[in-house]
Parts: sequence; C-alpha cells; structure tokens
Amino acid sequence: MKDAFNSSTIFADACREAERLRLNTGNTYGDKIVADIYDNAESIAKKTVRHDQVLLNWDKKLDDILTSRLFGYPIMIALLGIVFWITIEGANIPSEMLGNLLFAFGDQLTEWFEAAGAPAWLHGALVLGLYKALAWVIAVMLPPMAIFFPLFTALEDLGYLPRAAFNLDHLFKKCKASGKQALTMCMGFGCNAAGVVACRIIDSPRERIIAMLTNNFVPCNGRFPTLIAIATIFAGGSLTTQYSTAAAVFIITVLVLLGIALTFAVSWILSLTVLKGQPSSMVLELPSYRKPQICSIIYRSMIDRTIFVLKRAMIMAAPAGAIIWILANTYIGELSIITHLANWLQPVGYALGLDGYILLAFILGLPANEIVVPILLMSYLSTGQMMDYDSLDELRNILISHNWSWLTAVNTMIFCLLHWPCSTSLLSLYKESGSKKWTLAAFLIPTGVGVAVCFLIAQTARILGLV
Repeated sequence: MKDAFNSSTIFADACREAERLRLNTGNTYGDKIVADIYDNAESIAKKTVRHDQVLLNWDKKLDDILTSRLFGYPIMIALLGIVFWITIEGANIPSEMLGNLLFAFGDQLTEWFEAAGAPAWLHGALVLGLYKALAWVIAVMLPPMAIFFPLFTALEDLGYLPRAAFNLDHLFKKCKASGKQALTMCMGFGCNAAGVVACRIIDSPRERIIAMLTNNFVPCNGRFPTLIAIATIFAGGSLTTQYSTAAAVFIITVLVLLGIALTFAVSWILSLTVLKGQPSSMVLELPSYRKPQICSIIYRSMIDRTIFVLKRAMIMAAPAGAIIWILANTYIGELSIITHLANWLQPVGYALGLDGYILLAFILGLPANEIVVPILLMSYLSTGQMMDYDSLDELRNILISHNWSWLTAVNTMIFCLLHWPCSTSLLSLYKESGSKKWTLAAFLIPTGVGVAVCFLIAQTARILGLV
C-alpha cells in the first residue's frame, strides 16, 4: 500500500510538472530539456503506475488556480497581505507586554545600581544605554518574528511557497536571476538577515550573490513600525480612524511594491554589469499538498530562524546602546556630541529632504532598525536616553514641532525603506558570502539608491515650489 501511494505521488508530480512546463517553458535549451524529461516521465508513469485519480484531480485543480497567470499573482499578494496583517496586529499586544516587562526590570536594575552606589556614568552606559537598547530590540523583534516565521514556514510546509516561486520565476529570469530568489525575498519581509541566510537554497553562486545584495530592498519587521507610524500620522492624520488606517495601508503597500520593483531593477542591472551571466534553469519540484507538521514548523521557525536572528541582533545592539548613551551625555561646550553630529549632518540631511537628526538616527541605528525612532526622539527632546512615544498623537506633535513637512515624512519613509542593511544583515551576508567586497557592496547599493531617490524627490519638490 505504501509503495502504491508513493507511486501515485510520483505520478501526480510528473503530470503536474509536465503541464506546468508545457505552459511556461522558456526559450533556453535547458528549459526544453527539462520539459522533455517530464513529458517522458508522464508518459512512462501513465503506462506503469496505478494512481488515485481523485487526488491527482484535486491537486491539479488547485495548481490551475494558484499558478495561473490570472489568479496566481492576486492570490500570492493576498496571502502575503494576510500574513503581514496577522503579524502586525498579532504582535502589538505581545510587544507592549514584553516591553513593559523588560523596562520594569530595567527600573529594578536602576534601584540595584543606586543601592550599590555605582557611579552615574556606569549606570547610564550599562542600564540606560546597553540594557535599554537590548530591551527595545527584543520587545520589537521577537513577537513579530515569532508570528511571521511560523506562518511563512506553514505555507512552505503546506506546499504553497514552491508555487509562489514558480509564479515569479519568469520575472526573475527576465532579470537573469534565479526564480528561487522569490522565496528569499519573501523571507526578507520577516528579517533581512534571515532572507540572506535563506539564499543558500540558490545553487548558482552568481545568482546567490544577486539575491543577497538585493534582499534589503524589501522592508523587514524592524522597519515596519516606523513606516506604519509615519504613514498613519501624515497620510491619514486629518481623516477618520477608518480612512486613516486605509490610507496608511495604501502607502505601505506602495512602498512594498516599490521595494519589489527595485529588487527586480537592481538584479537586472547587476546581471548586466558586475555579475554578468545567464539565468540557470530552475528545476523546481511542485510537491503534493500536504498537512503541515506542527512540531517541525515550530522548531524550524523558532530555533533555526527566530532565535538565530535575534541572537545576532542582540549581539550588535547591546554595545551600540552604550555608545549612543555616551554620545548623548558627553558635552563639548554647551552641546552634546549627538547635537554636534546632527548639526554637522544638517546640510546633507536637508539636501535629502530630511534633517541632521533624522540622518544621524539612521546612522546610529545601524545595529538594529528598531532603535531608529527612540534615538530620534532622544535627540529631538535632549533627554540623554532613548525614548519611546505613548501615542501617535504625541509622536505627531513632537515631529511637527521640529518642522516636519509632507516632504520630510515621505523621504523619511523612502530612506527607511532603501537605506543600508542593519549590522545583523551585513554580518550574515559576510558569513554567507565569505567576502568583504560583497558585504561592502550590500551596504553601498541600497544606500546609493536611497540617497539618489530622496535627493531627486526633495529637489524636484523645491523647484516646483511644493514645500
């Protein structure tokens, strides 16, 4: 019975692959060879294998919908949107609870330092700097990843992700990249570092490097809170709650599509320049649909992905928190080093439609995107320690009081989307590629694109007198 079931599965896979390849085969010899192989496999299977026609028809009907040119993309976008919505909505309360718990322990640490008579600078650097940065990263990163990665892994276990890669294969082939890059790109929405590690599934070294260099163009969960907050404040601030949310969702969707478009564009440019080559034929088995294995999903998503990425982020964020506190509390004359640096960066920030404090917050937020807004609020309010906001109204008042306009909001969101990868992603890329050259390229490419786009928008808006 087991052999008969396996034979039936092989037959179903062969038939499904043969039909998909006949419909979507490209013009390369590799594609034609693969199509012929599956055609022959189908003809042999029909003669020698007894199969379950009901099971085969069910899989075939689903594939006809999920991989069709009419329904494939809308379903893929809808599923991705549902995963994002569940992640964002589901992570809000756990993030708040975890943050309250960690910051309450920070208050306890303060009491212990005071009881021990520790000097103020030591308490500031270790508790208000190092520990607070660590608490922010854990509170903001852990709940979304603990939701996103299991959902993503469940889609993989169910058998849908190979269909999504199949749908995007021909688009990536036009960019002379690998269709499997679709999977690594989707993984980047959860965490760009995880997306970089996922590039191991791409066999071609050239295409693997392209996927790693462009993974940062899709926003990770560390950037989503910033994007959502700014979009909600400036896109729907004067609208009712219902329309405000709709406006914010629309803007986030546009930004995500912009990131995907830039992924294709930069992949194509790299394939024509420094990483020339032809796309490899993607022989992707479309497995039968199957019931997800809960234990396997939990282990792979939590241990192999969530804990792995969180550990690297904590290693990077902890010392950065101490350094940021020192910069904010060390004064030269009447101004802190933070203020001096922001004033020095002001001309560059203005040219990009930002200001010096915003640009500095992104620079100091290199270890983790989650701490960019706390650094910005600390700098604006001169509190000496990273700050959070209690409500969007409070954040709106702070930003507007510091001369934010629609141009500042738009370019901050675009720069948040396109700026350099966090240090965790860069470390992962260096470990995966083993090359300092490609790690530097991964830093410079999105930075160059982000600077160019923000500069063009800012100068165009000023020339047209829109600000």
